[in-house]
Amino acid sequence: MSVAIITGASKGLGRALAEALAARGWDLVLDARTEGVLTEAAVAVAAYGTRVEALPGDVTDAAHRAELVAAAGKLGGVDLVVSNASALGAEPLVRLEELTLDGLRRALEVNVVAALGLVQEALPLLRGSHAGAVIAVSSDAAAEAYETWGGYGASKAALDHLAAVLGAEEPGLRVWAVDPGDMGTDLYAAAVPDDDDPRPSPTSVVPAFLRLLDERPASGRYGAPALLEER
Repeated sequence: MSVAIITGASKGLGRALAEALAARGWDLVLDARTEGVLTEAAVAVAAYGTRVEALPGDVTDAAHRAELVAAAGKLGGVDLVVSNASALGAEPLVRLEELTLDGLRRALEVNVVAALGLVQEALPLLRGSHAGAVIAVSSDAAAEAYETWGGYGASKAALDHLAAVLGAEEPGLRVWAVDPGDMGTDLYAAAVPDDDDPRPSPTSVVPAFLRLLDERPASGRYGAPALLEER
């Protein structure tokens, strides 16, 4: 049985990916800050018949990250770490001249520092897996200059680079930074609350993530829309 740790798994892309992996027989350790919503997600995921551990907490807490890895170890190891939990830095988003430095620090702490900390904690088990992999959920804001997305985009650009270096340093693993593309999520609604344009469901991009796991291409940065178009 394969075991995955997914952060930010109570809703949106994290939950959609958790359900897809559970449907394939993966055992899961799920993280989110809100206990009630996470419990609801875990019940739905467990309905697929796999083992699910739901651990509420903040990924910026080193003790919580250790708890996530320990729970995965009890399930048999760690085959996949998905760093999906994200912070915007400001809700709604603001121009850089208005972005508080505390807001920027929060985005960097959640999106970069915590992601690296979780991988560091999980590395011994990832190296022991027959197919260890890390997925860092990125954004097109990491590569494009969109007004008001500066703090969030900078944090995701830093995450991309960490993933690239990790892939070079750990040739036995697969390390993918994945830009999921446009999605209708609570995070986007918090970022741009006045934007009412319909956006694709997170479930629509999950097949791109599953393709990476199936085909195991070289470590690197991938866009979910391109992965879906190539099928």
